[in-house]
Amino acid sequence: MSTLALPVGARDHAQGPPDAPVTLVEYGDYECPRCRMARQIVKAVQARFGDRLRFVFRHFPLADLHPHAQHAAEAAEAAGGQGAFWPMHERLFDHQRALDDAHLREYAASVRIDGDRFAADLDDHVFAERVREDAMSGVRSGVNGTPTFFVNGARHDGSWDAAQLAATIDAALRERGSRGHP
Repeated sequence: MSTLALPVGARDHAQGPPDAPVTLVEYGDYECPRCRMARQIVKAVQARFGDRLRFVFRHFPLADLHPHAQHAAEAAEAAGGQGAFWPMHERLFDHQRALDDAHLREYAASVRIDGDRFAADLDDHVFAERVREDAMSGVRSGVNGTPTFFVNGARHDGSWDAAQLAATIDAALRERGSRGHP
């Protein structure tokens, strides 16, 4: 079984308490249709497990398949640099078929960040290295497609439908001695 090569830390974008007994990490691509479907599944397991789950999203743009994926990931990071990673994350998946630069700038305006700073960050590829670091950590962790999930550092190789992902999270909770009812 593959394990997470880069432990979750302060550099990561996370939702949920840092001391949650279970951490779910997704390596994803904003232009990947399967990742868009997975977003709803992640929301369902977040709702089910509440503060017992921390969710982390890491970039794994498949640029050969998705020509806008790299720049979309950089846009998410540029928004994150202004405290708006998660709102931009949602916009990118909501508008997955419109990820060109003009649309990215519209999304930045919609999440109310400094548009000039955002545009400069995108033009200068300020966050390209950050995206590359995520992708390389994915490669070292055995990621070869998106979405790929890890539960408490162990790769989830089963189906990533809500029932299977929830079962894996339940097992991790039992392993941690944090059994409870969702």
